[in-house]
Amino acid sequence: MDDVLVVDGANVVGSVPDGWWRDRFGAAVRLRDRLVAYGQRHGVEVVLVVEGAARGVESVVGVRVESAAGSGDDHIVELVGRLGRPCTVVTADRELRSRVEALGARTVGPRAVRSSEPPPVG
Repeated sequence: MDDVLVVDGANVVGSVPDGWWRDRFGAAVRLRDRLVAYGQRHGVEVVLVVEGAARGVESVVGVRVESAAGSGDDHIVELVGRLGRPCTVVTADRELRSRVEALGARTVGPRAVRSSEPPPVG
């Protein structure tokens, strides 16, 4: 697969007020599971970056999960820097968008993975 979708887990989970704050780990697991089908449907490799209480969510076939030791944003920037291929970062965080766009990544908002429309990857 040539294209990678990097998902800012905390930002995407936090984009919908559905009670995620009561179970951050469970919310990250539910997002991961939705992303499996998304990746298959749109033919992209998916990397979900989690932090804080969501650390420890395991990877599954179709979604690689990376737990940030510190800041999820810093982890995403480092990941984008080492990928060396086209990627799209899913986040609504303006500062993170700026940082990854400076490295050549595209960015889309959380709705891109919550709707049926594919983001413009690559």
